[in-house]
Amino acid sequence: MSTTENNILNTSEVIEILQCSRQNLNSLVKREGITPIKDLPRDRLFFKEDIVKSKDYMDKKREASS
Repeated sequence: MSTTENNILNTSEVIEILQCSRQNLNSLVKREGITPIKDLPRDRLFFKEDIVKSKDYMDKKREASS
């Protein structure tokens, strides 16, 4: 695997990392919380760095509301 392949995630990988549903991911994209780098007919591609930052933000938000 090249470095580029290690830094790009598809929809299924993002859902697993964020522990959310596909519907929730679609909502995050529409609200511009997460921006895909490419929209494919049946999938989206995202930068891993963006997803990790979003996960950290979501985790902090969850902790604050607990």
